Amino acid sequence: MEIAKILEGEVKRRENIVVSLETSAVGIFHNGNEKLVLGVRKNREPVEFRGRAVIVATGAMEKMIPFENNDLPGIYGAGAIQTLMNTYGVKPGERVLIVGAGNVGLILAYQLVQAGVEVEAIVEAMPKIGGYFVHAAKVRRLGVPILTRHTILRAEGGETVERAVVAELDDNWKPIPGTEKVFNVDVIALAVGLRPSIELLQQAGCQIKFIRELGGHVAVRDGWMETTVRGIFVAGDSAGIEEATTAMLEGKIAGIAAALRLGIADESWVKEIENAQRDLEEFRSGPFGRRVAEGIRKLLEGAGNA
Repeated sequence: MEIAKILEGEVKRRENIVVSLETSAVGIFHNGNEKLVLGVRKNREPVEFRGRAVIVATGAMEKMIPFENNDLPGIYGAGAIQTLMNTYGVKPGERVLIVGAGNVGLILAYQLVQAGVEVEAIVEAMPKIGGYFVHAAKVRRLGVPILTRHTILRAEGGETVERAVVAELDDNWKPIPGTEKVFNVDVIALAVGLRPSIELLQQAGCQIKFIRELGGHVAVRDGWMETTVRGIFVAGDSAGIEEATTAMLEGKIAGIAAALRLGIADESWVKEIENAQRDLEEFRSGPFGRRVAEGIRKLLEGAGNA
Protein backbone atom coordinates (compact mmCIF):
# COMPACT_ATOMS: atom_id res chain seq x y z
CA MET A 1 0.00 0.00 0.00
CA GLU A 2 2.80 2.41 0.89
CA ILE A 3 4.68 1.66 -2.33
CA ALA A 4 1.58 2.55 -4.34
CA LYS A 5 1.23 5.85 -2.46
CA ILE A 6 4.90 6.70 -3.03
CA LEU A 7 4.63 6.03 -6.76
CA GLU A 8 1.40 8.02 -6.98
CA GLY A 9 3.11 10.93 -5.28
CA GLU A 10 5.98 10.84 -7.76
CA VAL A 11 3.53 11.00 -10.66
CA LYS A 12 1.62 13.93 -9.16
CA ARG A 13 4.82 15.92 -8.65
CA ARG A 14 5.41 15.90 -12.40
CA GLU A 15 3.03 18.42 -13.93
CA ASN A 16 3.45 17.14 -17.49
CA ILE A 17 1.90 13.73 -16.74
CA VAL A 18 -1.83 13.55 -17.48
CA VAL A 19 -3.66 10.91 -15.43
CA SER A 20 -7.05 9.83 -16.81
CA LEU A 21 -9.08 7.90 -14.26
CA GLU A 22 -12.25 5.94 -15.02
CA THR A 23 -10.91 5.46 -18.55
CA SER A 24 -10.60 2.09 -20.26
CA ALA A 25 -8.27 1.42 -23.17
CA VAL A 26 -10.08 -0.63 -25.79
CA GLY A 27 -7.53 -0.79 -28.58
CA ILE A 28 -4.15 0.25 -29.96
CA PHE A 29 -4.37 1.29 -33.59
CA HIS A 30 -1.70 2.20 -36.15
CA ASN A 31 -1.59 5.47 -38.05
CA GLY A 32 1.65 5.70 -39.95
CA ASN A 33 4.44 5.93 -37.41
CA GLU A 34 2.04 6.70 -34.56
CA LYS A 35 0.14 4.42 -32.22
CA LEU A 36 -3.36 5.46 -31.23
CA VAL A 37 -4.86 4.35 -27.92
CA LEU A 38 -8.63 4.70 -27.84
CA GLY A 39 -10.00 5.25 -24.34
CA VAL A 40 -13.65 5.08 -23.30
CA ARG A 41 -14.50 7.50 -20.49
CA LYS A 42 -17.19 7.01 -17.88
CA ASN A 43 -19.69 8.91 -20.00
CA ARG A 44 -18.73 6.62 -22.92
CA GLU A 45 -17.22 9.46 -24.94
CA PRO A 46 -14.44 8.03 -27.20
CA VAL A 47 -11.08 9.71 -26.69
CA GLU A 48 -7.89 9.22 -28.68
CA PHE A 49 -4.40 9.41 -27.19
CA ARG A 50 -1.70 9.71 -29.85
CA GLY A 51 1.94 8.87 -29.39
CA ARG A 52 4.97 7.08 -30.82
CA ALA A 53 5.43 4.82 -27.79
CA VAL A 54 2.92 2.89 -25.71
CA ILE A 55 3.64 0.94 -22.53
CA VAL A 56 1.06 -1.74 -21.77
CA ALA A 57 0.90 -2.63 -18.08
CA THR A 58 -2.59 -4.11 -17.89
CA GLY A 59 -1.71 -6.76 -15.31
CA ALA A 60 -3.37 -10.15 -15.10
CA MET A 61 -6.80 -11.75 -15.11
CA GLU A 62 -7.95 -14.62 -12.96
CA LYS A 63 -8.13 -18.01 -14.63
CA MET A 64 -11.42 -19.83 -14.72
CA ILE A 65 -12.05 -23.56 -15.04
CA PRO A 66 -14.88 -25.37 -16.84
CA PHE A 67 -17.47 -27.22 -14.78
CA GLU A 68 -21.22 -27.63 -14.91
CA ASN A 69 -23.18 -24.49 -14.00
CA ASN A 70 -20.03 -22.39 -13.61
CA ASP A 71 -22.05 -19.32 -14.60
CA LEU A 72 -24.34 -19.38 -11.56
CA PRO A 73 -24.31 -16.22 -9.42
CA GLY A 74 -22.17 -16.90 -6.37
CA ILE A 75 -19.11 -18.12 -8.28
CA TYR A 76 -16.23 -15.68 -7.91
CA GLY A 77 -12.57 -15.41 -8.64
CA ALA A 78 -10.46 -15.12 -5.50
CA GLY A 79 -9.47 -11.56 -6.37
CA ALA A 80 -13.09 -10.49 -6.66
CA ILE A 81 -13.81 -11.81 -3.16
CA GLN A 82 -10.76 -10.04 -1.74
CA THR A 83 -11.91 -6.80 -3.38
CA LEU A 84 -15.39 -7.19 -1.92
CA MET A 85 -14.01 -7.72 1.59
CA ASN A 86 -10.90 -5.54 1.67
CA THR A 87 -12.14 -2.58 -0.37
CA TYR A 88 -15.88 -2.53 0.28
CA GLY A 89 -16.23 -4.44 3.55
CA VAL A 90 -18.77 -6.83 2.03
CA LYS A 91 -18.97 -10.53 2.89
CA PRO A 92 -19.47 -12.55 -0.32
CA GLY A 93 -21.66 -15.10 1.46
CA GLU A 94 -21.96 -17.32 4.51
CA ARG A 95 -20.48 -20.67 3.42
CA VAL A 96 -17.68 -20.97 0.88
CA LEU A 97 -15.91 -23.74 -1.03
CA ILE A 98 -12.47 -22.74 -2.34
CA VAL A 99 -11.00 -24.37 -5.45
CA GLY A 100 -7.21 -24.17 -5.45
CA ALA A 101 -4.69 -24.65 -2.63
CA GLY A 102 -1.99 -22.28 -3.81
CA ASN A 103 -0.99 -19.32 -1.70
CA VAL A 104 -3.94 -17.25 -2.93
CA GLY A 105 -6.48 -19.94 -2.02
CA LEU A 106 -4.92 -20.56 1.40
CA ILE A 107 -4.69 -16.86 2.27
CA LEU A 108 -8.23 -16.29 1.03
CA ALA A 109 -9.48 -19.04 3.33
CA TYR A 110 -7.83 -17.37 6.31
CA GLN A 111 -9.26 -13.97 5.36
CA LEU A 112 -12.76 -15.42 4.97
CA VAL A 113 -12.63 -17.07 8.39
CA GLN A 114 -11.48 -13.77 9.89
CA ALA A 115 -14.52 -12.11 8.28
CA GLY A 116 -16.87 -14.61 9.91
CA VAL A 117 -17.46 -16.75 6.83
CA GLU A 118 -17.49 -20.55 7.09
CA VAL A 119 -14.99 -22.18 4.74
CA GLU A 120 -16.31 -25.69 4.16
CA ALA A 121 -13.20 -26.99 2.38
CA ILE A 122 -10.39 -26.25 -0.05
CA VAL A 123 -10.09 -28.61 -3.01
CA GLU A 124 -6.88 -29.01 -5.00
CA ALA A 125 -6.43 -31.12 -8.14
CA MET A 126 -2.71 -31.60 -7.59
CA PRO A 127 -1.48 -34.38 -5.26
CA LYS A 128 0.06 -31.82 -2.92
CA ILE A 129 -0.63 -28.31 -1.68
CA GLY A 130 0.86 -25.65 -3.92
CA GLY A 131 1.14 -22.87 -1.33
CA TYR A 132 3.61 -22.36 1.49
CA PHE A 133 3.43 -24.70 4.46
CA VAL A 134 2.94 -21.82 6.90
CA HIS A 135 -0.29 -20.76 5.14
CA ALA A 136 -1.62 -24.32 4.94
CA ALA A 137 -0.85 -24.97 8.61
CA LYS A 138 -2.65 -21.79 9.64
CA VAL A 139 -5.77 -22.80 7.70
CA ARG A 140 -5.76 -26.36 9.01
CA ARG A 141 -5.51 -25.10 12.60
CA LEU A 142 -8.76 -23.28 11.94
CA GLY A 143 -10.38 -26.61 11.05
CA VAL A 144 -10.60 -26.10 7.29
CA PRO A 145 -10.05 -29.40 5.42
CA ILE A 146 -7.77 -29.37 2.37
CA LEU A 147 -8.68 -32.10 -0.11
CA THR A 148 -5.84 -32.80 -2.55
CA ARG A 149 -6.46 -34.80 -5.73
CA HIS A 150 -9.99 -33.40 -5.81
CA THR A 151 -11.79 -31.16 -8.26
CA ILE A 152 -15.19 -29.53 -8.57
CA LEU A 153 -17.67 -31.35 -10.81
CA ARG A 154 -20.61 -28.97 -10.75
CA ALA A 155 -22.41 -26.19 -8.96
CA GLU A 156 -26.04 -26.73 -8.05
CA GLY A 157 -28.83 -24.32 -7.27
CA GLY A 158 -31.75 -22.37 -8.67
CA GLU A 159 -30.96 -18.73 -9.28
CA THR A 160 -27.76 -18.80 -7.19
CA VAL A 161 -25.24 -21.31 -5.88
CA GLU A 162 -26.69 -23.62 -3.22
CA ARG A 163 -24.35 -26.62 -3.38
CA ALA A 164 -21.00 -27.69 -4.79
CA VAL A 165 -20.21 -31.27 -5.84
CA VAL A 166 -16.55 -32.36 -5.83
CA ALA A 167 -14.87 -35.69 -6.53
CA GLU A 168 -11.51 -37.37 -6.17
CA LEU A 169 -9.22 -37.66 -9.22
CA ASP A 170 -7.34 -40.73 -10.42
CA ASP A 171 -3.81 -40.77 -11.85
CA ASN A 172 -5.18 -39.73 -15.25
CA TRP A 173 -6.97 -36.67 -13.78
CA LYS A 174 -10.36 -38.30 -14.25
CA PRO A 175 -13.06 -38.14 -11.52
CA ILE A 176 -13.41 -41.42 -9.65
CA PRO A 177 -17.06 -42.58 -9.59
CA GLY A 178 -18.48 -42.97 -6.11
CA THR A 179 -16.12 -40.41 -4.49
CA GLU A 180 -18.47 -37.45 -4.86
CA LYS A 181 -18.85 -35.09 -1.90
CA VAL A 182 -21.56 -32.44 -1.60
CA PHE A 183 -20.99 -29.16 0.22
CA ASN A 184 -23.88 -26.85 1.06
CA VAL A 185 -22.39 -23.49 0.13
CA ASP A 186 -23.61 -20.22 -1.30
CA VAL A 187 -20.22 -19.19 -2.72
CA ILE A 188 -17.62 -21.02 -4.81
CA ALA A 189 -14.25 -19.25 -4.91
CA LEU A 190 -11.88 -20.07 -7.76
CA ALA A 191 -8.24 -19.58 -6.82
CA VAL A 192 -6.71 -21.39 -9.78
CA GLY A 193 -4.10 -18.87 -10.83
CA LEU A 194 -3.65 -15.84 -13.04
CA ARG A 195 -3.03 -15.31 -16.72
CA PRO A 196 -1.44 -12.27 -18.38
CA SER A 197 -3.91 -9.74 -19.76
CA ILE A 198 -2.68 -9.50 -23.35
CA GLU A 199 -5.82 -8.48 -25.22
CA LEU A 200 -4.54 -5.02 -26.19
CA LEU A 201 -1.17 -6.42 -27.26
CA GLN A 202 -2.76 -9.13 -29.36
CA GLN A 203 -5.17 -6.69 -30.98
CA ALA A 204 -2.25 -4.38 -31.83
CA GLY A 205 -0.56 -7.18 -33.78
CA CYS A 206 2.22 -8.08 -31.33
CA GLN A 207 3.59 -11.58 -31.70
CA ILE A 208 2.11 -13.80 -29.00
CA LYS A 209 3.66 -16.98 -27.69
CA PHE A 210 2.48 -19.55 -25.15
CA ILE A 211 5.02 -19.76 -22.32
CA ARG A 212 3.79 -22.04 -19.56
CA GLU A 213 6.40 -20.74 -17.11
CA LEU A 214 4.99 -17.20 -17.43
CA GLY A 215 1.36 -18.11 -16.93
CA GLY A 216 0.12 -18.64 -20.49
CA HIS A 217 0.10 -16.51 -23.62
CA VAL A 218 2.45 -13.51 -23.50
CA ALA A 219 3.81 -11.00 -25.98
CA VAL A 220 7.25 -11.75 -27.35
CA ARG A 221 9.60 -8.93 -26.36
CA ASP A 222 13.30 -8.15 -26.18
CA GLY A 223 15.50 -7.29 -23.20
CA TRP A 224 14.23 -3.71 -23.28
CA MET A 225 10.61 -4.90 -22.95
CA GLU A 226 9.77 -3.84 -26.52
CA THR A 227 7.36 -6.13 -28.34
CA THR A 228 7.59 -7.17 -31.97
CA VAL A 229 5.59 -4.05 -32.90
CA ARG A 230 7.98 -1.12 -32.81
CA GLY A 231 7.14 1.37 -30.07
CA ILE A 232 4.88 -0.94 -28.03
CA PHE A 233 6.40 -1.98 -24.71
CA VAL A 234 5.08 -4.27 -21.97
CA ALA A 235 5.72 -4.56 -18.23
CA GLY A 236 4.39 -6.28 -15.14
CA ASP A 237 1.99 -9.22 -15.02
CA SER A 238 0.86 -8.53 -18.59
CA ALA A 239 4.41 -9.58 -19.54
CA GLY A 240 4.28 -12.73 -17.39
CA ILE A 241 3.05 -13.66 -13.93
CA GLU A 242 5.72 -12.74 -11.37
CA GLU A 243 6.22 -10.68 -8.21
CA ALA A 244 5.66 -6.97 -7.58
CA THR A 245 9.43 -6.43 -7.44
CA THR A 246 9.92 -7.69 -10.99
CA ALA A 247 6.95 -5.63 -12.22
CA MET A 248 8.58 -2.45 -10.93
CA LEU A 249 11.93 -3.32 -12.50
CA GLU A 250 10.29 -4.16 -15.83
CA GLY A 251 8.37 -0.89 -15.67
CA LYS A 252 11.63 0.98 -15.13
CA ILE A 253 13.23 -0.72 -18.13
CA ALA A 254 10.20 -0.15 -20.37
CA GLY A 255 9.89 3.51 -19.34
CA ILE A 256 13.53 4.33 -19.99
CA ALA A 257 13.53 2.33 -23.24
CA ALA A 258 10.46 4.21 -24.48
CA ALA A 259 12.10 7.53 -23.61
CA LEU A 260 15.22 6.48 -25.52
CA ARG A 261 13.05 5.43 -28.46
CA LEU A 262 11.47 8.90 -28.51
CA GLY A 263 14.82 10.66 -28.19
CA ILE A 264 13.90 12.42 -24.93
CA ALA A 265 16.53 10.52 -22.92
CA ASP A 266 20.25 10.45 -23.67
CA GLU A 267 22.47 7.39 -23.90
CA SER A 268 23.57 7.69 -20.27
CA TRP A 269 20.23 6.11 -19.31
CA VAL A 270 21.23 2.85 -20.98
CA LYS A 271 23.28 2.12 -17.88
CA GLU A 272 20.09 2.34 -15.77
CA ILE A 273 18.48 -0.29 -18.00
CA GLU A 274 21.51 -2.53 -17.60
CA ASN A 275 21.38 -2.12 -13.80
CA ALA A 276 17.68 -3.04 -13.74
CA GLN A 277 18.35 -6.05 -15.98
CA ARG A 278 21.01 -7.28 -13.55
CA ASP A 279 18.62 -6.82 -10.64
CA LEU A 280 16.00 -8.87 -12.50
CA GLU A 281 18.48 -11.61 -13.25
CA GLU A 282 19.56 -11.75 -9.61
CA PHE A 283 15.96 -11.79 -8.37
CA ARG A 284 15.09 -14.66 -10.72
CA SER A 285 18.18 -16.69 -9.82
CA GLY A 286 16.60 -17.96 -6.58
CA PRO A 287 14.69 -21.24 -6.28
CA PHE A 288 11.33 -19.57 -6.94
CA GLY A 289 12.55 -17.65 -9.97
CA ARG A 290 14.22 -20.38 -11.99
CA ARG A 291 11.00 -21.40 -13.69
CA VAL A 292 10.34 -17.79 -14.71
CA ALA A 293 13.93 -17.37 -15.91
CA GLU A 294 13.44 -20.37 -18.22
CA GLY A 295 10.29 -18.74 -19.60
CA ILE A 296 12.13 -15.47 -20.18
CA ARG A 297 14.84 -17.36 -22.07
CA LYS A 298 12.21 -18.87 -24.38
CA LEU A 299 10.68 -15.43 -24.96
CA LEU A 300 13.97 -13.76 -25.81
CA GLU A 301 14.63 -16.55 -28.30
CA GLY A 302 11.28 -15.72 -29.85
CA ALA A 303 12.19 -12.04 -30.06
CA GLY A 304 15.41 -12.92 -31.83
CA ASN A 305 13.49 -14.87 -34.49
CA ALA A 306 10.73 -12.30 -34.97
